[in-house]
Amino acid sequence: MVKMETSSTSRDLQELQKKLASLINSIQSNSKVIAFMNSPVGQYLDKHPFAALTLLMFIMVSAVPVGFFLLLVVLMSLAACVGVILVEGIVISVGGLTLFCVLCGLGFVSLAMSGTVSVCYVVLSSLINYWFSFSSLKHQQNLANKCPKTVQYPDSTRHD
Repeated sequence: MVKMETSSTSRDLQELQKKLASLINSIQSNSKVIAFMNSPVGQYLDKHPFAALTLLMFIMVSAVPVGFFLLLVVLMSLAACVGVILVEGIVISVGGLTLFCVLCGLGFVSLAMSGTVSVCYVVLSSLINYWFSFSSLKHQQNLANKCPKTVQYPDSTRHD
């Protein structure tokens, strides 16, 4: 029974080794990997495996914090856009309310001014009419005093 387990385990390990070798061959035959390995950085990492392992570990470990940071940046950008929209809405609302108050004040001022102008017009026109009627009455009296009085003679043909 022990022999049977060791033979199946060794067979499983050989199968796993074949799969791993085919995976490594497919990665090494990838055109992007070949281009990277021909670059100066790829040549350096090929000559210094400890530096390659350290860089790989650094990239793997830093992926989560960089991901959280990028997520935070995106969320803050969205919040800033929403905040700008809210601030813009508040500014427009306050500006609109201020404009409404100013226009209401101007409406009351124009109402008061038109009332004042109307009252002034009525008073001045009444005073002018009174002054001209009084002066024309005086003028007529002066003319009557200056003109000779006409004598009316009784009509001789007329008999009652």
